Amino acid sequence: MTKDIFAPTSILLPKGIPMEQWAVIACDQFSSERDYWQRVKQLVGDSPSTYNLIIPEAYLDEINEDEEIDNITSVMDDYIGSEFLQEINDSFVYVERTLSDGRVREGLVGAVDLEAYDFSSDTAAIRASEGTVLDRLPPRIRIRCKASMELPHIITFIDDSEDFVMSPLRNKKKTFAELYSFTLMQGGGHIKGMLVNGEDARDVVEAIRTLHKKSDMLMVMGDGNHSLAAAKVYWDDLKGSLSEEQRLNHPARHALVELNNVYDDAIDFEAIHRIIFDTNPQKLISAFKEKIEPGTDYVLRWVTNGKSGEIGVAAGCIGDMLSVMQEFLDEYSKETGCRIDYIHGEDSVMNLSQCETNLGLILPAMEKSEFFATVASRGVFPKKSFSVGHANDKRYYLECRLIK
Repeated sequence: MTKDIFAPTSILLPKGIPMEQWAVIACDQFSSERDYWQRVKQLVGDSPSTYNLIIPEAYLDEINEDEEIDNITSVMDDYIGSEFLQEINDSFVYVERTLSDGRVREGLVGAVDLEAYDFSSDTAAIRASEGTVLDRLPPRIRIRCKASMELPHIITFIDDSEDFVMSPLRNKKKTFAELYSFTLMQGGGHIKGMLVNGEDARDVVEAIRTLHKKSDMLMVMGDGNHSLAAAKVYWDDLKGSLSEEQRLNHPARHALVELNNVYDDAIDFEAIHRIIFDTNPQKLISAFKEKIEPGTDYVLRWVTNGKSGEIGVAAGCIGDMLSVMQEFLDEYSKETGCRIDYIHGEDSVMNLSQCETNLGLILPAMEKSEFFATVASRGVFPKKSFSVGHANDKRYYLECRLIK
C-alpha cells in the first residue's frame, strides 16, 4: 500500500491557556544570545509552554543531557494527560504568519511520510537542502526515542510556481474554522491557524499528487533539516522490529511539518552569517584569501573591532562559494582552535564582532530561483547555508502530534 507523501493527520493543540506563552521560537535560534532565552523563561513563567519541551542550543554546553531529556519527556506526559491539549483528527492546519515587516507567509501543517525522505539521497521525493551534520543527530534521536509526542519547527518547500496547492485554500479561508490567532512573543509577529479537513483536505492531497507528477523531487527542506533527519533515523531503526501492517500505520513513520511554497512573496532566503571566536582576524582573512579564487561573483563582508572590508569570490553558484568557505573555516578551526558559530541577522554579527579576537563574516543572500535548481544539479548545500527569513520570523513550536 502506497502512502501519500504529505497528508492530513491527528494534531494536538492547546485550548484555554495563554497561547503567547505556549509558543516559543525554534531551539536553534539565538544560540549565542542567552539573554533572549532568559527573557523567554521569564515570559513563560509557570504557564504551560513548549519552552519546557525543548533544549535551547544556547545551553547545550552546560546541561546534563540525560537529565534534560528525562525532564522533557516527563513534562510531555503531564501535558498529554492534561485537559488543555485537544486533538483534531485527520486534518491540516492552514497557517497565516504575519511577519515583522507586515507580509503574510502561508503555510500548511501536515504529516510527511518518512519513507519518502532521505537526507543522503539525490533521488528521494523529499530531500535535504543542506549537509547533515551527523554529530548533531544523537541528542535529537534520544529525545525522539523517549518522547510520546513531537512538536516541529520543520519547514519544507514545494516548487509550485503556478500556486496550485495554496491558492484554493486562500480563496476558501473565510469558510475555515479558526483554531488560534495571537501575537508571538519577542517580536515574532502574528500567527493564525485554520482547520482544513474533509473534502478540502482531500483536495490538498490530490493537488500534492498532481504536483509530484511534474517532478520526482516534490519537497526540499527549508528549516529543521536535523530534526527531520533524527526522525528518519529513529524510524529506520524502529521499523525493523515491526510487522508489515505495523510499519504502514505506526505514527513514528510520519513527521509533522509546515509546508510552504518557495514562491510565496513573504519567503526570503536570508544568509546565515559566521562569527569566529578566539582568533586573529587579520591572519584568518589572509589565509582565506589564499584559499579562494578571487572574483566578483559573490562578495563577503568581514567585520571586527570596528573595522570592516570585503572579499570577492569567483564561483559558479552560491553553493560552490559556500562550500569553499565552509571547508576553509572547518580546517582553520581545527588547526588554530578557534570556534565558529552560525548567526541569523547582521545586527547580531555586528554586536558579537566588536571584540578584537572575534571576526564576523557577513554572507550574501541566495536568490530564490537558485534553490530547487541548485539542489537538483549539485545536491545539498553545505551546512548552515541559508535561513528562511530573519531569526524572529522562524517557525515557533505550536502544534504537536503523538508518535507513540
